[in-house]
Amino acid sequence: MDRKRVIYIDVDDTLIRTVGTTQIPMPASADYVRRMHAAGHTLYCWSRGGGDYSRDVATSLGIADCFVGFLPKPDICLDDRGDQLLDYCDVILPSNASNH
Repeated sequence: MDRKRVIYIDVDDTLIRTVGTTQIPMPASADYVRRMHAAGHTLYCWSRGGGDYSRDVATSLGIADCFVGFLPKPDICLDDRGDQLLDYCDVILPSNASNH
């Protein structure tokens, strides 16, 4: 069995695109969230817009139950790894979400 992972999912231009006041869902990203949740991974939804905004968008997409938390993106990270903080992290672009 694959190891369980902690996955942070962004909102803007990942789960949705915004044109004016219209939010356009990005289905491949929402499907990715559902697949990772079903596989037992721990998912957090985050955005510069804050935790409430993240929750609202996830709720509107019907995927809020897939997340264990809704967070703002950090402004500062205090960590001994410094610039290499995310060197172990796989980055998946929304356009490639259906391939993972």
